[in-house]
Amino acid sequence: MTHQPRRVLIVDDQSINRDLLARHIRHMGHESEMAENGQVALEKLRAGYFDLVLLDIMMPVMSGYEVLEHMRADEALRNTPVIVVSAATDQQSVVRCIELGATDYLFKPFDRVLLRARVSGSLMRKAWHDQEQEYLRRIEESQMQSEKLLLNILPAPIATRLKAGEEPIADQIEDATVLFADLVGFTEYAAKRSPAEVVNALNRVYTHFDDIIRRYQLEKIKTIGDAYMAVGGVTFPLDDHAHLSAHAALEMQVALHRINAALGTNLQIRIGLNSGPLVAGVIGRHKFSYDVWGDTVNTASRIQSIAEPGQIRVSVGVYLRIRDVFELQALPPMEVKGKGMLETYILLKKKE
Repeated sequence: MTHQPRRVLIVDDQSINRDLLARHIRHMGHESEMAENGQVALEKLRAGYFDLVLLDIMMPVMSGYEVLEHMRADEALRNTPVIVVSAATDQQSVVRCIELGATDYLFKPFDRVLLRARVSGSLMRKAWHDQEQEYLRRIEESQMQSEKLLLNILPAPIATRLKAGEEPIADQIEDATVLFADLVGFTEYAAKRSPAEVVNALNRVYTHFDDIIRRYQLEKIKTIGDAYMAVGGVTFPLDDHAHLSAHAALEMQVALHRINAALGTNLQIRIGLNSGPLVAGVIGRHKFSYDVWGDTVNTASRIQSIAEPGQIRVSVGVYLRIRDVFELQALPPMEVKGKGMLETYILLKKKE
């Protein structure tokens, strides 16, 4: 690993010693830079990258001991190997340097064969350390990508439970609000456009919807073609999930008007809201999907299907929750497939 040239910083207050060490480093095929005292050495270390430091102890301005102390305290420098090359031959000096983080110690005058061996060994260990850190960085990056992908598929609280090993994930939610939205006119639009135009338009619409849903603390469940589904009060408690869903529905209407103006389209949206109990959970092993089921969900879908283009229809349950904040218009009961006579209201706007 050390066949590539490495950068070595030589720190000594005697120029003759610096030159001698530099000559040996060059003969080993590495690059060297010099510093005449500890302060200059630290400046160079913080300004550039070095694979190894050859450090004298007794120097003016700042001693080698102080350099080691500063390097140990600096997260960016503490893993840079340091070989102390010093005339101090007492055991106390050696022990102190090792305790301060030095990786090796050579006595002056040094043996060039021993210097070569110690330098090669330190650079090899540094290369292994750097490679290990690179592997760890790649693993962390891969984990972050996996985390990002998982959060794109599942709500964050559900992803956390899944990673913790909980299985199966199935929750009985006593009270939540389901929002179904359908783009009216998109099929005709798509038939006259290229695939890229269709995908870009749908992506633009759904990106705006996603932002609105997130802002109102709701959770997007899925899209099916040009239909969009979200819920409130499922992945975490939300006392005002019906109010937040109503706000989101009104903003989705406004957002679509702006998108129409930008794209030159005439798309409309119909939305159905219903509140009540439901079941939520994760299905699948290789391709996870978080979904919700129950009569509350089915009814929301039915209400959306009977809404007129540009309309937001809500159930009685939603009406009773939001009538203090929003203006609504009662509609005559309507026969709905599988539901019998269904009473619904048109959500008009927020009260002044």
